[in-house]
Parts: sequence; structure tokens; C-alpha cells
Amino acid sequence: MKLAVEFPSIAFRDGPQGVVDLARSIEAIGFDQIDMYDHVVMGHPAGDRTVGPYPPSMPILEALMTLAFMASVTKRVGLGTEVLILPQRQPTLVAKQVSTLDTLSGGRVRLGVGVGWLEAEYEALGVDFRQRGAMADEAIVLLRSYWSEASVSHEGAHYRAVAMAMEPKPPQRDGIPVWVGGRSAAALRRAGRLGDGWMASAVLSDLEKARGDIATVRRHAEEAGRDPSGLGFQAQLSGPPRQGDVGIREFYAEPTRVAETALSLAEVGFGWATVNVTGVFLAGARSTAAMAEALAPIHDAVRAEVGYD
Repeated sequence: MKLAVEFPSIAFRDGPQGVVDLARSIEAIGFDQIDMYDHVVMGHPAGDRTVGPYPPSMPILEALMTLAFMASVTKRVGLGTEVLILPQRQPTLVAKQVSTLDTLSGGRVRLGVGVGWLEAEYEALGVDFRQRGAMADEAIVLLRSYWSEASVSHEGAHYRAVAMAMEPKPPQRDGIPVWVGGRSAAALRRAGRLGDGWMASAVLSDLEKARGDIATVRRHAEEAGRDPSGLGFQAQLSGPPRQGDVGIREFYAEPTRVAETALSLAEVGFGWATVNVTGVFLAGARSTAAMAEALAPIHDAVRAEVGYD
């Protein structure tokens, strides 16, 4: 099994050097991947707005900028998003940003994409929330075109390009991997038909359903004429952290429990697992140094239980 870390934006409180130190520690410990989650803005309660699970004051560093910063201070560890809310962003610009990140990191990027859930965030960015699924499908196709074709022409419902070039191409020979997050029927279909892998969350309450979801993604790949054996599958080792969540504090304080959970995920077909370091923060690791210290035994316990890929 490969191990990813969802990097905690709360690390900014220790200053730029704290972010540097934590990224380097994650790499030195032996994790395979650093992932960033994505929100540009969060909504305060207003009118009939749906209130999300996170407070509007939650600090969130911009994902691609932070990954570029970490790329400059690491050498081996993979860099990616879990997930970038793709329809909120102009895909030609995303293609350029991610390709540049891949070039300057030496081919270490994996792009995780999703469609998000916060309608007010779409509104603030001037994007139609109701079109996000169709926009994501079209954007993935356009990203791949920019990363592989000398001249790109595209005429879609949402995006247009006529004889455009984007250089340099990313150094990864097979292109930058695009993994798809989400658990709706549309997300599973998108992962199978267009993605290189599926990023799952909130699967621990029903692992048999997760097994079925993996089979669904594979089926969609086969129906699209793709080889399902090439797909990857990643899941969070815990649910999204919530302030005051005693369960997640206790979970990350016990590396053996984390390792047992990783084994359960591996048994239903996940080849990747993600440690959410915000959960480690809630478990008591209040500085980047303390987070790194807590991550080492978690890494070692999971490797001992499920081994390396």
C-alpha cells in the first residue's frame, strides 16, 4: 500500500519555515505523497445558505501555490491535490499551472479533481454551480489535450480553443495522472471513464459499499474501452476532521488502530491510504514539529501491517 498525507493548512501558523520543515519531515519519514485540499473561500451563514461542515474562519492555503512552495524544498515525495475543485477554475490556466508544477518538481505531480459542494463558493467565483459536473468532464479532456498535443483545438459546451499551443509538456511520459474524487454516481462514472484513479472519502462506515463502488468504477472503465487494471484507488483513513471530534483525536493517538484501518481498506481493494494531518493536530500535535513526531509511528505502524507497494 502507498501512503499519502493530506497536508494541514494549519501549518502556516508556524510560518513558512514550519511548512518547509513539515514537508521535509513527511518525505524523510517515508510517505509517498503530499496532497492538498482545496477551497478558495468559505461562506458565512447568510439567508437560506446551506451551512457546511467547516467554520468560515478555517484557514486554507491555496493548493497549487502551496504545492509549488513544497516542491522547491523536497526531492522525492509526490505532490498532488485531494481534491482540486476543477470546475471553479479556468482549465487552460489549470493545465499550465499543473504542467509547470510537474516540470519544476521533476515529474512528481498527481492531480486529484472533484466538483465540490459549496454553491456560495461557486457564486463568489462567478461559475454556475449547476453545470459543475459537465464542466468537470469537459475540463479533464481539455487538460489532457494541452499536456499531450502540439496544437489544441476544442469546441465544447463550456470551453473553446482554436489551434493553441502549450509548452513545455509535463515530463511524466504518460502524462500527469488525474484522479477523481467524490462518491456520487456521476463521480464514480467520471473516475472510470476519464480518471486514472478514484479518491474516496467517508467509506469506513460501510466497507462493502466501498468494495462495490470500486467495482462500479472498474465497470465504467471497461464500458469506455479502458483497462480497469490500470486504475488506482485511494481512501481516507478517517473521516473529515471536525472541531471537538473526540473520536478522531483518539484514533490518531493510537497508531495500531490506524494500521488496522489501513488493512481493512486494503482488503476491499484500496492501494492507497491517506493520513489527514488535521486529525493529528486535533489529537494534540499543535506544532509542525509535533505533527512530524506523531506521523512517524503512524507511518511505521501502517507499513508493518500492510507493507509497501
